[in-house]
Amino acid sequence: MPRQTQSTYVRNLVDEVVAHLREHADPANAAPMAAYMKTTMPFYGVKAPERRAFEKRLKKEFAPADREAYEAAIRALWRRPHREEKYMAVAMASMFRQFHTPEVLPLCEKLIREGAWWDFVDEVAGNVVAPTQRRYRAEVRPVMDRWIEDDDMWIRRAAILSQLKLKADTDADQLADYCRRCLHEKEFFIRKAIGWALRDYSYTNPEFVRSFVETHRDRLSGLSIREALKALERMASAQ
Repeated sequence: MPRQTQSTYVRNLVDEVVAHLREHADPANAAPMAAYMKTTMPFYGVKAPERRAFEKRLKKEFAPADREAYEAAIRALWRRPHREEKYMAVAMASMFRQFHTPEVLPLCEKLIREGAWWDFVDEVAGNVVAPTQRRYRAEVRPVMDRWIEDDDMWIRRAAILSQLKLKADTDADQLADYCRRCLHEKEFFIRKAIGWALRDYSYTNPEFVRSFVETHRDRLSGLSIREALKALERMASAQ
């Protein structure tokens, strides 16, 4: 894509996103949304259902021509000051799966490190990193092995969650390894991630999850255990 054409594409995209969010802004929602996210970052006050509907338009009308345009669009939206603008950046990263190759991982890492909160991190891990890992496991695994040892807690959380929704394509040994490496951690978001990742896999391999919990029960936090077994206990009670 020629430089000017890409520049025009990105500018038009950002202008469309900002105009839409301003049009649908609701100041009455903005403060409670910021309080819920425990952030001083400004909100327009546009709730998720409205954003999701608009994302469908973006996917249809602003599909990037190539990887350079894809990343330029995401970075431009990510630089915007409002949280919903950054949500749109993450949505763009998620929706164009033709660009979910190992080359996307540095951008994912940037979004995770700079986002540094669950609303950004979980979306990137579950909807960009996970499908990339499904298709390119040999190339992605060394990156995840580095992430799980990273000093940044959010990068470690993303590594634990990097197989969400992979079902039968989950590498159970990798999942177990990453959970074991973090069993000593007291951080809520790590303990929650361990439980969530195990619960997600319990729909596919319940015996694996039961066995993991029993084997490591003395080291798993109560939070991790409750999250890991939640679906299994719900299914058992329904029988």
